[in-house]
Amino acid sequence: MTSLTQRSSGLVQRRTEASRNAAAAEKEKSPGEDEYESRRGVEEEDDDKGDAKETRLTLMEEVLLLGLKDREVICKSDAPTGDMLLDEALKHVKETQPPETVQSWIELLSGETWNPLKLHYQLRNVRERLAKNLVEKGVLTTEKQNFLLFDMTTHPLTNNTIKQRLVRKVQEAVLEKWVNDPQRMDKRALALLFLAHSSDVLENAFSPLLDDQYDLAMKRVRMLLDLEPEAEAAKSGANELLWAVVATFTK
Repeated sequence: MTSLTQRSSGLVQRRTEASRNAAAAEKEKSPGEDEYESRRGVEEEDDDKGDAKETRLTLMEEVLLLGLKDREVICKSDAPTGDMLLDEALKHVKETQPPETVQSWIELLSGETWNPLKLHYQLRNVRERLAKNLVEKGVLTTEKQNFLLFDMTTHPLTNNTIKQRLVRKVQEAVLEKWVNDPQRMDKRALALLFLAHSSDVLENAFSPLLDDQYDLAMKRVRMLLDLEPEAEAAKSGANELLWAVVATFTK
């Protein structure tokens, strides 16, 4: 009971603080700021579309920054993606016959398989390699921290603008840009929502929201999680691979 009370108290405190900060920011606005904010919103959307190549993040990097139907996987293109981790996974998929299922590949690449003959499929040091990619893109930096008997490499955030842009994108997907139809949603944003939830980092994007926004965002995420992936994959124009991955992560 004490633990439940503490968690409830923490949630109330988080929401109260968010409400207070939003109210203070609104009060400090000058008369011309509303128009400026509107223009800035359009400019930032344009900026997001025109990001330099080195600041474009993969879904795995975005999931890391926030906290990354049983069918055969067929390699439709073996063209390199330019990302080391993705190309490594692509090489495994391309060279394996007969094709494995989506669920099998997720288990193999993540190292969750119990088959000792297939351990070589596991992608090694994924978190560290993703962090290094973000360092190269100027989002994180590398530091050494001393923990008594040993030094540990850490990767603190250096570019908060990109982090906040990512948080805003996640929030908008279930608030301002919500279309109430997963088939019409931006596929990348939809995939990011599912992956962030499965990685337990989605709360990090929603915690700054006001109470009513938070409740609405969580309600819509729950609606997505309650969907039947096989039924969605069968709809016209659906991305079957996306829903196959969703089915694996939401079982």
